[in-house]
Amino acid sequence: MPSSKASADTALPLTLDLEDFKGDFSFDALFGGLVNELLPEFKEEEAEEELKGVIGAGTGGVPLFPAVDELLGLFKQSCKELVDLRSQIDTRLQNVKKEVITQDSKHRRTLGELEKGVDGLFDSFARLDTRISSVGQTAAKIGDHLQSAESQRETASQTIELIKYLMEFNSTPGDLMELSPLFSDDSRVAEAASIAQKLRSFAEEDVGRQGVSGAANASRGLEVAVANLQDYCNELENRLLSRFDTASQRRELSTMAECAKILSQFNRGTSAMQHYVASRPMFIDVEVMNEDIQVVLGDQGLLQSDTNSISRGLSSLYKEIAETVRKESATITAVFPSPNDVMSILVQRVLEQRVSAILDKLLLKPSLVNLPSLEEGGLLLYLRILAVTYDKTEELAKDLQSVGCGDLDVEGLTESLFTAHKDEYAEYEQASLRQLYETKIEELRAEALQQLPELTGTISRAKAASLTTSPQQQILVTVVTEFVRWNEEAVSRCTLLSAQQTVSLAGNVRAVFTCLLDQVSQYLTEGLERARESLNEAAAMRDRFVIGTSVSRRVAAAAATQAEAAAAAGENSFKAFMIAVQRCASSIAILQQYFSNTISRLLLPVEGAHSASCEEMGTAVSNVEGAAHKGLLQCIDTVMAEVERLLSTEQKATDYRSPDDGMAPDHRPTSACTRVVAYLSRILEVAFTALEGLNKQSFLTELGNRLHKGLLNHWQKFTFSASGGLRLKRDITEYGDFIRSFNAPSIDEKFELLGILANVFIVAPESLTSLFEGTPSIRKDALRFIQLRDDYKTAKIASMLNNIMSES
Repeated sequence: MPSSKASADTALPLTLDLEDFKGDFSFDALFGGLVNELLPEFKEEEAEEELKGVIGAGTGGVPLFPAVDELLGLFKQSCKELVDLRSQIDTRLQNVKKEVITQDSKHRRTLGELEKGVDGLFDSFARLDTRISSVGQTAAKIGDHLQSAESQRETASQTIELIKYLMEFNSTPGDLMELSPLFSDDSRVAEAASIAQKLRSFAEEDVGRQGVSGAANASRGLEVAVANLQDYCNELENRLLSRFDTASQRRELSTMAECAKILSQFNRGTSAMQHYVASRPMFIDVEVMNEDIQVVLGDQGLLQSDTNSISRGLSSLYKEIAETVRKESATITAVFPSPNDVMSILVQRVLEQRVSAILDKLLLKPSLVNLPSLEEGGLLLYLRILAVTYDKTEELAKDLQSVGCGDLDVEGLTESLFTAHKDEYAEYEQASLRQLYETKIEELRAEALQQLPELTGTISRAKAASLTTSPQQQILVTVVTEFVRWNEEAVSRCTLLSAQQTVSLAGNVRAVFTCLLDQVSQYLTEGLERARESLNEAAAMRDRFVIGTSVSRRVAAAAATQAEAAAAAGENSFKAFMIAVQRCASSIAILQQYFSNTISRLLLPVEGAHSASCEEMGTAVSNVEGAAHKGLLQCIDTVMAEVERLLSTEQKATDYRSPDDGMAPDHRPTSACTRVVAYLSRILEVAFTALEGLNKQSFLTELGNRLHKGLLNHWQKFTFSASGGLRLKRDITEYGDFIRSFNAPSIDEKFELLGILANVFIVAPESLTSLFEGTPSIRKDALRFIQLRDDYKTAKIASMLNNIMSES
């Protein structure tokens, strides 16, 4: 084996170079390059055959890789060469590190020298900048001195010139003939005006100063100058205004602008501005002012015009005014140096003169003492015209604001035009609503009187008018809807006239809504009272025809006929009142819906307003409910009176104690029971429809209690046999079945106990004890009813009851 290794080392020389490891180095490629020459090439099939041969031969066969020794030698040689290469690399790396350290040291020295040079350069620049700044400041000071000197020179020159002119004005009082040509040259009017204003200002200031110091003699000359300058300025201003007017008539805007510019030096041009505005045709032409009201009202007068035509007329007139102002704005902008000031004067004059004149003719405030009739429009016409004029004038103000009006408070000025009307607006709105209400009520009364049938007999027409049998005298939901519509219109006017004042708006709205509450409450309460009068009339008729038992058959028949008529009247009154209650409920619902949708949101922003209005509405509704409650109790009285009449006339003694008691019992309800149930079913049909909610439940519960009590009292007038007890129980069942439609559990329970109570007439005497023990709640009424048994005495039930009571 050693000899083979030696031969491998000498036979396989190996040279590895550093270039082999540069670039994209791959170990697989390097390894392949080393061993490919030593490894034999063989195919897969040959490899499989050799593998089989090796397996077949066992350990004694030829090795699979015969060049193993050569490969080992090659790897050892490679490792040796790689170690040598690493030594070379380490040596080179040490040399490079030394060179880097040397170069870094040189670089640091160079950077240090550069930093010193840059610091010196910065110092030089700083010194240069300081020097430049110093030179600049010196130059600026020199420039300021030169400018000041030039200004002083010009001021001195102008002062000399002004003193010269001042001496001319100081010569003789009232003598303006010896002035310099400057003051008479039309081509130099602007310069003359400027100098005259300067001289006048100086002279007036000096006179005032001398007057304060007390040196009157020193200022005597300047007083002459002041007077002459005043005269000259007045004459010059008049001359310019005359030239301005001439140019205005010829539409020479350039000349007008020149004059306006010069006139601006006199009182800031106020006279020119006011003169221009006052000369506009809309302010001086009488025909224009007369045509304004003609445009608004047409050929009709104020009383014959409706608000729609007035609205259209105002829109047309205000549109023409806005267009005129817009055209004037173009001229003013082209002529005056301060167009905003001129526009402010123009717009103010338009509102205070032209618009105010229109409003004075349209808004004729009526008297609250002697109200105009509704045929003449009433207060409502005035309020509607006020709302229309306010709305349209507000639109005009916005149009004028968009055109431009300087610093003028257009909104405040517009509001001031309506101050006299808005101060008493709430009182007029309330008075108008009261006038409408009173007129409507009178109309309803007149219609009711006209439609009453011709009455004969003992009942007079006036008496008949108090009854509510006519549908026109009943409560009408349409009337309440009309009240709400009036109020809604009034609230819309409140919103329009008080939109910018939350507190005032809430106060006006609350006052207007309070009027509606009063109207609805009064109308509904009076309607219910009229319906109650009908119930009272029916009750009086019933009482009038109540007769005793000892009367002739003819009288009894006549009385029965009248009683039937009274019952019919009571039934009609009952139905009429129920309809009135139903309409009241609908009216209250409309009122509450209106408050929720319209009034509430206007009152909520002001603390306390909403709660106070809710309280007022609750009081109004409570008044209506109180009247309705009284009437409903009367309705129950009416129903029970008829029930008692039917029971007294229809119920026979033989119904519950038949002489043929041994025959088969009759399981039908008695005639009286059938009539009562039929009557209740008929008359309460309208109550089921008219009433709802708690009102319905309360009414039916009270009626059920009264019916229960009335039946108990009625049955105590009869004597009952056993078969009569069965028939009584059948009547109670009939009543109970009807009462269940009331949906009142407490009443159902009472009638169920009545059914049990009827057993005291059915059971044998000896079974009464067990009946009491089974239902102790009926003991009180049962003890009273047992005495109505036809065998009460014969069966000695009294002694039995005493035993029962003693045992309990």
